[in-house]
Amino acid sequence: MIKQIVKIPLELLFFSTAIIALYFLNPSQEHHSICPLAYFEIGFCPGCGLGRSIYYLLHFQFSASWKMHPLGFFAFVVIIVRIYTLIRKTYFSEP
Repeated sequence: MIKQIVKIPLELLFFSTAIIALYFLNPSQEHHSICPLAYFEIGFCPGCGLGRSIYYLLHFQFSASWKMHPLGFFAFVVIIVRIYTLIRKTYFSEP
């Protein structure tokens, strides 16, 4: 009997893990950023607050989500559509 190894695309693993991690993120706690603009102490970062915005969106706090970053909803929709596309392409496409 030959076992077939299921390969999960790295992008699918990354985005799925990111959404799950953002759900459990506590935005009121101090956190470390991986943003290079924050690392070099550049004042303006166009993506600042996007993760917290998605956190609030996942918890149905739409007003707080909008205040954190107005494009949080758009980013969330893009990520969900990408996850759906990768799942469909990986597991439901014709060989």
